[in-house]
Amino acid sequence: MTKTLVTASALLALGLFASQAQAASHGGMSVMGEDQDVSGGTVTASQINAGANGWLVVHRTDADMKPGPVVGHAPLKAGENNDVAAILTEPVKSGEMLMLMLHSEEGGTETGIFEYTLGAKEDGPVRVDDKLVMQVITAK
Repeated sequence: MTKTLVTASALLALGLFASQAQAASHGGMSVMGEDQDVSGGTVTASQINAGANGWLVVHRTDADMKPGPVVGHAPLKAGENNDVAAILTEPVKSGEMLMLMLHSEEGGTETGIFEYTLGAKEDGPVRVDDKLVMQVITAK
């Protein structure tokens, strides 16, 4: 039983280290979310670490993993944000893939107003080492 506890503790520590390493590879910024029921008209990111005030943006996506149209957004504060819910602006069916993405609050004309449209620079996606800070989930 002691070996089992030691092994479980070691695996937990390795998992924690891997999660921290992944977050570090994005400059400490991260988006975490799980597959979830969206029939209530919202989608939730369980935790987001943002370098500055910005936005959780929900994009449609598919197996190509490219961000598609925006179907929801919610404001974020700099630092750790937990259980961030975005109201969906259009229906999402069970089985559809959604990309929960960190966007900045830069380049727009108004602070606190989400101004991004697909491909625009206003309130655009945050990239670290040319990688989007995001998590893909599946709607249930």
